[in-house]
Amino acid sequence: MVQWRPIAAPCVLASCLAAACAGPPAAADQADLIVQNGKVYTGVDGVVADAVAVRGTTILRVGSAREVDGLRGPRTQVVDAHGGTIAPGFNDSHVHFLSGALALNQVDLGGLTALAPIQEKIRAFAAAHPGQPWVLGRGWLYSPFPGGLPTREQLDAAVPDRPAVMTCYDGHSVWANSKALERAGITRGTPDPPNGIVVKDRAGEPTGVLKESAQALLGKVIPRATHDEKLAAIRAASSYAHRLGVTSVQSTSGTLEDAALFAEAEHKGDLSVRTYYSLLILPGFSEADADRFEAARKQHPDGARFRTGMVKLSLDGVIESRTAALLAPYAGSTSSGAPNFPAAELNQIVAMMDRRGWQIQIHAIGDRAVRMTLDAFEHAIAINPPPARGRRHRIEHVETIDPADIPRFAKLGVIASMQPIHAELGDMNSLHPSGPWPDNLGAERASRAWQWKSIRDAGGRITFGSDWGVATLDPLQGIWLAATRLAPAGMRDQHLSMAEAVNGYTSWAAYASFEDQRKGTLAAGMLADLVVLSRDLLASPPARPPDVVVDTTIFDGKMVYRRAR
Repeated sequence: MVQWRPIAAPCVLASCLAAACAGPPAAADQADLIVQNGKVYTGVDGVVADAVAVRGTTILRVGSAREVDGLRGPRTQVVDAHGGTIAPGFNDSHVHFLSGALALNQVDLGGLTALAPIQEKIRAFAAAHPGQPWVLGRGWLYSPFPGGLPTREQLDAAVPDRPAVMTCYDGHSVWANSKALERAGITRGTPDPPNGIVVKDRAGEPTGVLKESAQALLGKVIPRATHDEKLAAIRAASSYAHRLGVTSVQSTSGTLEDAALFAEAEHKGDLSVRTYYSLLILPGFSEADADRFEAARKQHPDGARFRTGMVKLSLDGVIESRTAALLAPYAGSTSSGAPNFPAAELNQIVAMMDRRGWQIQIHAIGDRAVRMTLDAFEHAIAINPPPARGRRHRIEHVETIDPADIPRFAKLGVIASMQPIHAELGDMNSLHPSGPWPDNLGAERASRAWQWKSIRDAGGRITFGSDWGVATLDPLQGIWLAATRLAPAGMRDQHLSMAEAVNGYTSWAAYASFEDQRKGTLAAGMLADLVVLSRDLLASPPARPPDVVVDTTIFDGKMVYRRAR
């Protein structure tokens, strides 16, 4: 447990008393905003404090209550933390910000564990939106469905009159009703596309589930959001993020077209979270494609509120649909999944982008995909000189890993970018006897899941995120899970300290986006992005996530959210 103590030494306190006696500070020295009466978690080892002063968009001072109060002027705005934690604004290391934003106006099936409530929620949404030509939603788990997968007939029962498509919580499968399949021309004769599966029943008819790249067959006919609808969604998502204390996001799997949209949103004031944007690389990526990415990086450089400089590859799928690439076959199967890139192409693309100085993040869930990714990074390091800003390459998810590969994160300087909420979703997906997680792995491999503490204890760096809109954007749920997750009996626990869990969404996340000199900790000169929580999180950890909430969010020196008390 962190022991809070004043940051100011006796001589500093004396000078503060003298300053107080001398009257209010000159206007040039006054704070624009002060957050006081709380427990400041600075994120700097051994440094704790009582209050924070802000001038403009940066932190003016972090210190004792008396010291900071000496910077108060007649126009200073004061925020009372009521004894709660004052921390750096949360930084989500892995989101799909635009798709999450658009999903705010869709059916939310998250957390539902039985078929009847799922159908009822979809039915109610459809009834409430009779003018929508398509009914869209996301968030369904595999476990509520007999056999682990839904059927078109089950969705027809909820929406019989128009096309309906529900995206799985993991984003790697969709569930369509009969009218949606008909609109897309998906029949028994539709072949599986590369890296995708059109699931069919024993009679050869499509069941309504499309896995991986097969989702694009529906994507061609689902009405696309308009430009203005996307801007409105980004604006709404920014406000939603503020209510959760999120002031920065690292948005993954983006396109050049949507990068321009985000830049426009930032210019218009619709994007009010700092956004580090990752561009998606698909198989067949060339030097000419890389040149187009370079142009975007020049337009959105480091230091900007909206910036790019990272690329994303998806090397495998997910364990739930048996599309993650494993070193050994899935339980009860001869298949071990297949990577989306052959090793030679993966190594070539990684080496090319490393040479150009891009940060590289690779989706790798299965232990084979994790090993292939580490091998590709090791290859690039061996043949390329270090980029000017250094290497902070990342592996996204790392849901299962061979023990031999754990030390390689530290050796290669690779960051494990993990999502604590996925551990809970994996557990939820095993409720049914044929539930796909962890049953697809088997007990031994499942016991090696989400090894964030093991990677960190071996000297590796980690960072945390949500994978929103796959899962909730709420960092407090992820913090709680990271600090409480226990391994199965006989295996090593993976829970971190509460301070480490907070770091995963603050200072460690800032390092993962090359911004640790600007944000992620509270100190003079750092960006004034702060969150005030309803309780002293470290001295009195919550027994469950709802026991602590966000009271206030400050972004760029301005209060952007205040909970009604």
